[in-house]
Amino acid sequence: MEIEQGMSVEAIVEGMSHCGFGARRLAGAVDIYEQMLAEGYTKFFTLSGAMVPAGMRNIISELIRRGHIDVLITSGANLVHDIIESFGAHCLGTPESDDVALRAEGLSRIYDLYLKDEDFIKFEELMQSILPDKAEKISGAELMKIIGSQISDKKSILRTAHDRDIPVFCPALPDSMIGLQAWLHSQTKKLNVDAFADIKLIVDICYQAPRTGIVIVGGGVPKNFALQSMLVTPNSFQLAVQLTTDTPEAGGLSGATLSEAVSWGKISAGARYMTVYGDATITLPLLVAATLGRLDKRSQRIH
Repeated sequence: MEIEQGMSVEAIVEGMSHCGFGARRLAGAVDIYEQMLAEGYTKFFTLSGAMVPAGMRNIISELIRRGHIDVLITSGANLVHDIIESFGAHCLGTPESDDVALRAEGLSRIYDLYLKDEDFIKFEELMQSILPDKAEKISGAELMKIIGSQISDKKSILRTAHDRDIPVFCPALPDSMIGLQAWLHSQTKKLNVDAFADIKLIVDICYQAPRTGIVIVGGGVPKNFALQSMLVTPNSFQLAVQLTTDTPEAGGLSGATLSEAVSWGKISAGARYMTVYGDATITLPLLVAATLGRLDKRSQRIH
């Protein structure tokens, strides 16, 4: 590995392809992601953890805007913070905080990030004003589209997905403040969300797509919801990239290898796949920057 002044991320990752350990894994993931974005695959993207509070929000919305995400599956927490970021802010703090003192000041902590109680109050007021009041059943994805249409911030993930007509699935919606606010809303108004309707929507996408690729950030429910959707179709994911800090020994899904998913038929036997171990706030920007750099060069060659 050689470092030169002014090197691009793309050039650094190319150098990593000749190294060992995690460096070569990241370079391999970029190879796969480039193919996924350049060759007409239906692109699934799963997002778990606290990626929006940690600063990854604009990366996701820009990928949607560029047409590089066709299906987004995420946790409710990321969407809550996406909405809050549209009018508030996540502030940098320290993990060595006095949490008792923070509570007295009206601050909540996510590792080294703070949020103000007043932002959550604004979130609650906004949710109560934009949640629909109608008796007909709607899917969770339809609810996400309704919410996204009411967000003014063009950098919002939900707003960008709405504008680009990209489905957003939140399979554990009740396990979030959106779910809590939706329940409160339903106590006085009509709101009927059919959680199972999302399964049909995503299975139909999986069934109809001739070629599919997936990027998995973290694991948990978003990862499983995407992968399990292939089980009732004759298809499997043909390209896959996973960014995780978890290892497989404990048997948890977040650390499960992509090879294990092959044994279930969720990923095809002939698939190209790579897991990159490390903090996704480091690996995701590198993966995206290097891949977009390559796509730009492809475009320049064509023109």
